[in-house]
Amino acid sequence: MYCKQKESNMSTKLSVQTLHTDFLILGGGTAGCAAALSFCRADTAHSVLIVEKAHIKRSGCLAAGVNALNAYIAPGRTPQDYVDYAQQDAEGIARADLLLTMAEGLNAATARLEALGLTILKNADGSFATRGARNLKINGENIKPLLAAAVEKEPRVTVKNHVNVLDYIMHENRILGAIALDVRERVLYILWAKAVLCATGGAAGLYRPNHPGFSRHKMWYPPFNTGAGYAMGIRAGAEMTTLEMRFIALRCRDTIAPTGTLAQGVGARQVNALGENYEAKYGITTSGRVHGTVTENRAGRGPCVLKTVGITPEQDVDLQRAYLNMAPSQTLKWLESGQTPSVRNVEIAGTEPYIVGGHTASGYWVSTDRETTIRGLFAAGDVAGGCPQKYVTGALVEGEIAAAAALKYMDDPPPTIALDVTEKQRTLEAYLRQQSEESTDALEAEMQGIMDEYAGGIQTSYRFSAESLATAAEKIHALTLRAKNLAATSMQELVYICELQERLVLCRSLIAHLNARQETRWHSFAERTDYPEKSAAWECFVNSKLVDGKVQIILRDLVEAGVRYEH
Repeated sequence: MYCKQKESNMSTKLSVQTLHTDFLILGGGTAGCAAALSFCRADTAHSVLIVEKAHIKRSGCLAAGVNALNAYIAPGRTPQDYVDYAQQDAEGIARADLLLTMAEGLNAATARLEALGLTILKNADGSFATRGARNLKINGENIKPLLAAAVEKEPRVTVKNHVNVLDYIMHENRILGAIALDVRERVLYILWAKAVLCATGGAAGLYRPNHPGFSRHKMWYPPFNTGAGYAMGIRAGAEMTTLEMRFIALRCRDTIAPTGTLAQGVGARQVNALGENYEAKYGITTSGRVHGTVTENRAGRGPCVLKTVGITPEQDVDLQRAYLNMAPSQTLKWLESGQTPSVRNVEIAGTEPYIVGGHTASGYWVSTDRETTIRGLFAAGDVAGGCPQKYVTGALVEGEIAAAAALKYMDDPPPTIALDVTEKQRTLEAYLRQQSEESTDALEAEMQGIMDEYAGGIQTSYRFSAESLATAAEKIHALTLRAKNLAATSMQELVYICELQERLVLCRSLIAHLNARQETRWHSFAERTDYPEKSAAWECFVNSKLVDGKVQIILRDLVEAGVRYEH
């Protein structure tokens, strides 16, 4: 029997500290940094506070670097072309207004990155070296430190690292700030602000990963992105959208390294064990590529690979260098085995599902200005819904759009209320005080197993039904009750408990969304065995809101380009 033991010198009391700022940014990743820099360019009088769970220099999805900017309007292309591409990939379930305003700012955001010192590869004539119709080649290992350094140079920006945000402070649907927990010190923060930006990223760790157990954090998306922003919004009654459009990445098997560099960089095609190119059979949308690989494997025509045998020696070396910038384990695997991509094709597989609005349309339901349904609360980057295919530069643009819109609240201060955090403080201190026969790791693994088996994970080839989702909902509810009895022996362990609870909140809403859309519009991403076909009746947004403790589903019409959407 497991029993969490207390450290004798571990105090269970949390001190409370209060901080005031004008513009509060939750998360110091791509969108958060861009918002802070943009806000300071436009405003010279107001303060900015960024709270970051890790350290801003190496936090968020850019922590380890990237080797390409995947959203750029190349010569001969227009922002509308990008809108058309993203809508087609999303099978029509994407906000054209959000896509267009994002696409119109991509190249300016790219120029600002280059001005910060990012190396964008150039052709002999000085033009950017493109990779396909929308991508730029970069040397991007240092992209996050460059953004962080620029933020830290701003005199009106304060960065508090190692602070984990727990809940919003609200009054009559107006954001007033947030409550946060120090990751290292026994401190509970009350953060007051005139406007707040949620830029906490997407959600990993909901489903059992490709490598469970000791290596469970070896995954495509950052394992420390727990869906905190989604969970806070759900609990606060914010409207969420399209959570059912999960993202499943097609990756190099074993290393979970990206495949786009192979497909676009050297034109590697998806091939089954019979040597057949199966891309045309299933389509080349993001979900179609995953679905094709899953289906070929299930039919006994695997393993599936990206065909790289036959590329030139120069291309082989370029690929090894490219992966050192973003997934060194893949290059190491090639070198250690002596079987580089020109010698052996690269086996591919899908990851576990994620909720990530930078690739799909899942997240907060926002206005064109990226304001959520809670007044004064904005969302940008992976946590904002409706606008897929953002990637790095799109997240930058969304942060800038949100910052510009937040300026209107600088002269419209929120109401002053008396806030009592005693109950929150006691709840958190109880975890530090009590003992438990269960561990957070064990409950996290159990949650992932439930979602994997009953809510469309790897085990079921991403397929699910209303019956299996009902079972998932029942088991997640029971697990949520058990999580209240966990114990922590340190502040970091207390944060782990909060992260598990955030994931459980999101799982509940995700299950409701998966059940609500009664069709299969995106194979693998949302593969229903009881509704296997796409239906015109579901050409709408599936939204949700927590009302009186229950997830209420809301269906909303599509929003076209040129329309300025307000709540």
